[in-house]
Amino acid sequence: MTEPPERPPPTRLARRLGTADAVVIGLGSMLGAGVFAAFGPAAQAAGAGLLLGLVLAAAVAYCNATSSAQLAAVHPEAGGTYVYGRERLGAFWGHLAGWAFVVGKTASCAAMALTFGAYAAPRWQCELAVAAVVVITAVNYHGIRKTTWVTRLLLAVVLASLAAAVVATLGGGTASVGNLDSVLEGGVLGVFRAGGILFFAFAGYARIATLGEEVIDPARTIPRAIPLTLGIATAIYAVIAVSALAAVGPGGLAGSDAPLAAAAGAGSLDSLSPAVRVGGTVAALSALLSLLAGVSRTAFAMAADGELPHRLAAVHPRHRVPHRAELAVGALVAAVVATVDIRGAIGFSSFAVLVYYAVANAAAWTLPAEHRRWPRPVAGAGLVGCLALAFTLPATSVAAGMGVLGLGIALRAVRGRCP
Repeated sequence: MTEPPERPPPTRLARRLGTADAVVIGLGSMLGAGVFAAFGPAAQAAGAGLLLGLVLAAAVAYCNATSSAQLAAVHPEAGGTYVYGRERLGAFWGHLAGWAFVVGKTASCAAMALTFGAYAAPRWQCELAVAAVVVITAVNYHGIRKTTWVTRLLLAVVLASLAAAVVATLGGGTASVGNLDSVLEGGVLGVFRAGGILFFAFAGYARIATLGEEVIDPARTIPRAIPLTLGIATAIYAVIAVSALAAVGPGGLAGSDAPLAAAAGAGSLDSLSPAVRVGGTVAALSALLSLLAGVSRTAFAMAADGELPHRLAAVHPRHRVPHRAELAVGALVAAVVATVDIRGAIGFSSFAVLVYYAVANAAAWTLPAEHRRWPRPVAGAGLVGCLALAFTLPATSVAAGMGVLGLGIALRAVRGRCP
C-alpha cells in the first residue's frame, strides 16, 4: 500500500501579510533611528568618508539580504537566522544567532525609544521612551494586521519629513559640494567603522524574514520583499547623506544628536526644521513598532525549541500572536531604556546584529544548488563583510558585544546541564 504524501506542518501563526505589507514592515524598521541619528556618529568616525561607509554597509546588507531571502524561502518559520543556523549549522549556531538578535535588537529598541523621547521632549526623554514602549507593545499584542496598518501610516509621515529635510538642506543656501571632499580623511579604519555604524540603519529588512509564519506564500513573498525593501531604503539614505553633508559638512553632523534637524535648520529654509523633528519622532515610533514585533517572534521561536523559557512560546487564542513573548520583550526594553546611551546602544546593536548575519551567510553557504537563487560567493562575501564591520567598530562596542554573547553561550551551557 502506498504511503500518503507527507503534509507540511500547519503554521502556528496566522498568514495575513502580502508583499506590500512585508515591504512596509521592513521600511518601517529601516527608516527610523538609523537615518535620523546614525549619520552623526558615522560622520564623527569618518567625516565625509561616511559616504563610502554607506556604500560598504549597503554592499554587506545586500549579501545578507540575498542569504536571508534564500534561507527564508527554504525555512519559512518565525525566528529568522535562529532557525536557519539551527537547521543548517547546528543547535549551537542557532542559539548564538538567536541570542545575538534578541540582545542586539533589544538595544536597538531602546535606542529607538530614546530617540523618540529626545526628539519629542528632551526634558522628559526617559519617561516618554518608556511610555512609547508600553503603547507599542499594546499595539503589537492585538495582532499583526494592526501592526502593519499603523506602520503604513507612520511610514507616510516619515517619508514626508525626509522630503522636507532634502528640500531644506539643498534649498537653504548653505549647500556646497566642497563639503563632500576628503572622503578618505578618516582613513580606511574610519570608513569601515562608519560602515559598521550605518549598518544599524540597514538591518530592518530582517523583520520580514522573522515574520516567516505570517506572510502569504513565503517562498515567493519573502525573496521579493527583502531586496525590494533594501533597494528603496538605500536610495533614500544616499540622497539624505549627500544633502546633509552638503549643507553643514561632516562637523555639523558629528556635533549633533539630531543631525538631520541640524542640517535642515542651517539655511534660509530653517522653518522646515520642526517638520524634520516631527519626522524623527514618528520614525522612531515606526521602527520601534516593527522591531518589537521581530524580537518577540525570535524569542517565541527560541522558547518553542527550549532555548528560552517555554512559557514564552504561548500563542494568544484570539489574536494569534506570541503574546507572552511580546510582553516579556516590551518589559525588558523598558528596563534597558533607563540605563543606555543612544550612541553606545547603536554600536552594541550593530556588533550583535552583524554576528547574527554572519551566521545567516554561513548557513546560506550550505544551501544546495537547487535552493540557491544567488551565487554561493555572495554568501561568502557577506560572511567576511559582517565580521570585518563588526570588529572594526569602536572598542567599547566590540568588548560589550563579546561579553554579552559570551554570557548567552554560558547560560546555554548551564541550561543544558540542568535536568
